[in-house]
Amino acid sequence: MTTKQRFRNGRYRLEIREKDHLPSHAHLSGGGLDIVIDLETMNVTEGVWPASLKQEVMEWVVKHQKELIEEWKKWRP
Repeated sequence: MTTKQRFRNGRYRLEIREKDHLPSHAHLSGGGLDIVIDLETMNVTEGVWPASLKQEVMEWVVKHQKELIEEWKKWRP
């Protein structure tokens, strides 16, 4: 697992997990959450989270989408 970014003083981690299933995606975990974000469509495919956290995280993910997809491909077998 590779932590790409931390949010809210480290309480939440945006992770790319090694050898994870398709489609390319990232996990936001911490604080009892496990949110899955599809990196191609930018849709949340699993999980429910507070709107303010979603806005903060998705702004960062959109800015770093290409980098995240490249990282995800690096970890695919």
